[in-house]
Amino acid sequence: MQYQELADDIVSGVGGKENIISVMHCATRLRFKLKNSQKAQTAALKDNPGVIMVVESGGQYQVVIGNQVAEVYRELTARHALDNQSEDVDNAVPQGLFARFIDLVSGIFTPFIGVMIATGIIKGLLALALVLGVMSADSGSYKVLFVASDGLFYFLPILLGYSAGKKFGGNPFVSMAIAAALVHPMILEVLQQQQQGNALTFIGIPLEVLNYSSSVIPIIFAAWVSSLIERWVHPRSPVAVRNFTTPLCCLLITVPLTFLAIGPAATWLSRMLAEGYLWIYSLSPMIAGAVMGAIWQVCVIFGLHWGLVPIMLNNLANFGHDTLLPLLMPAVLGQAGATLGIFLRTREAKLKAMAGSAFTASIFGITEPAVYGVTLPRRRPFIFGCIGGALGAAILGFWHTTIYSFGFPSVFTFIQVVPNSGIDASVLAAFAGAAVALIFACVSTYLFGLIEPAADVVAPPSPVSSPTKLTRRESVVSPIAGDVIPLEQVKDETFASGLLGKGAAIIPQSGRVVSPIDGVVSSMFRTGHAIGLTSAQGAEVLIHVGLDTVKLDGQYFSPKVANDQPVKVGDLLLEFDLDAIKAAGFDLTTPVLVSNSDDFVDVLTLSRTAVSEGAPLLAVLK
Repeated sequence: MQYQELADDIVSGVGGKENIISVMHCATRLRFKLKNSQKAQTAALKDNPGVIMVVESGGQYQVVIGNQVAEVYRELTARHALDNQSEDVDNAVPQGLFARFIDLVSGIFTPFIGVMIATGIIKGLLALALVLGVMSADSGSYKVLFVASDGLFYFLPILLGYSAGKKFGGNPFVSMAIAAALVHPMILEVLQQQQQGNALTFIGIPLEVLNYSSSVIPIIFAAWVSSLIERWVHPRSPVAVRNFTTPLCCLLITVPLTFLAIGPAATWLSRMLAEGYLWIYSLSPMIAGAVMGAIWQVCVIFGLHWGLVPIMLNNLANFGHDTLLPLLMPAVLGQAGATLGIFLRTREAKLKAMAGSAFTASIFGITEPAVYGVTLPRRRPFIFGCIGGALGAAILGFWHTTIYSFGFPSVFTFIQVVPNSGIDASVLAAFAGAAVALIFACVSTYLFGLIEPAADVVAPPSPVSSPTKLTRRESVVSPIAGDVIPLEQVKDETFASGLLGKGAAIIPQSGRVVSPIDGVVSSMFRTGHAIGLTSAQGAEVLIHVGLDTVKLDGQYFSPKVANDQPVKVGDLLLEFDLDAIKAAGFDLTTPVLVSNSDDFVDVLTLSRTAVSEGAPLLAVLK
């Protein structure tokens, strides 16, 4: 039942079913492609207890759920019939080239990434079994488990054919058929004949056959070409026969074209990509490790890590091993260490429970609960985790630690870096780098990353009594001159219920909004009717001028600041035409909220009467 309710809340929060172009999920997050992201209620979604974080990146609206994402996805698609949502390109908001690339890569690889990780772990365990003498490579047990681990990677083009065909809007079974042709046993026979000097031709054109098993790029290009042919042929075929004439044309054209041109060109491109990465890595493996260890979690936050997946797979396909993926393990364990430091340091029961579960998930490679729920909101732990990741990855880079099967960085990476020849210095470096990352982040966070209130701090009995007795508090002054009313009296249930955070509301007497804190502009809404600020101490303040004023679409509002701009108390943020908005029939009651109220002991209202601009309004107790 909880997943059903959460699924309904998420669909409503992203703007309803009619605003969803497509949805898929990865290990921890739902990835929506929306027609209009402005219709999404991001603040409400972030405040939902079942949602860890909301991120917009790579052309996707990502709702981070955590380990229960698969269950939520099943309920969401079943209850709202979203399984077959198609890519409605005409209604989609235009994206940049990089955003389209990230969306493409994640859409192709996400559906089977979990299975690939599982097969990679099996292959790592087999390598360890050989080294320890538990198994022999000639035994039947080894051979059965080896094909279980290697079969998917050997026939990888077929899986990519399905997901790429679906992503490009074509018939995925046609692109699977094209991929099956690339890895057909007869092609290996032709390859052997070719190597013996028996050149073959296709309708007189010289045919250069390559080994496409485990390849990545050729089938993606072939699936794209097939989808273009399908879009042209399908509407021009007679309705009675188009169900087989369209696939017929796609196969007759795309398969020969792939063997003659697409395959060789894409193979050359994949080799250049692999050699290019190898050249960059060889310049300084230690620096490469430090950089990747430091930025990996930043890439994960914005969903940009998918851009590296083809490079890892391409390295494995071309070289049989990869040096990029091992560099990411210390970054994961760095965040795990920072989370462990908070778990050991905090006395707050809720935070300790959250940190404990997030730490367990992190060591198995799922860092979103730790990052979004524990380390990133407190900033310094996240930074310590990134520094630990950089230090640990630099050690792996220096010793050229290499992985021999695909996976995502986690404790399982230890078994995947063991070569068949046995444990060597590169394997020991993996343990050393991981230990450095985890211990540095844990100790640094324990000592310097979390400052909690003294044990004898007692909150005052009323909003206005004895505020000077608080040992740690942050003041939020009034951003507008006007009359203060309790939040529960606001004629909007979302604000009145406290769903978006605690605070107060002001009926403005002037058309000016100034900064109530020292901090930075975290979100200047496009329509100008609302602005989000983050204080230097971590309070997230939302100022929403009027109720339903988003419908004015920016009319009568004049923003004076931009996103990420630093501000001081009293700096002018926004001007609005008070009389014109009233005349348009809108309620100008302006809620002033601390949207991350749950991160603090309490948020108290210091004034219940009229306030002037800059007068004390709220106290945030830490």
